[in-house]
Amino acid sequence: MEFGTQYLTYAEYKSLGGKLDEVSFNMLELRARRKIDERTLGRLKNLPSQIIEVKTCIFKLIDVMNSASSKNISSESTDGYSVSYGGSSTAEQIKQYDDIIRDYLVSCQLDDETPYLYCGVG
Repeated sequence: MEFGTQYLTYAEYKSLGGKLDEVSFNMLELRARRKIDERTLGRLKNLPSQIIEVKTCIFKLIDVMNSASSKNISSESTDGYSVSYGGSSTAEQIKQYDDIIRDYLVSCQLDDETPYLYCGVG
């Protein structure tokens, strides 16, 4: 499977301290890239390279997405052995992803000075 249009390569991810194997990284990088493309209305898709803010945003999104996919034990009972798993809801996850994207990309602009996160209201 070809992942040639990645905003953050596996080598860059590892150099930033990433711990995932390459297959897991590729799948999460694709999800993170789609989140960014959604928020930027696809403005970054055809850029020849990505700035450090985009790369670190992808790194952070991958970390959060990986943590969200891990099931966390929220309660455990030993008398009849019962385990409950908890995690953040989809709405909470979306808000967290949006917050990360906004934090990293709010001040970024294209060469024509269009903000990455511009949505047509101005």
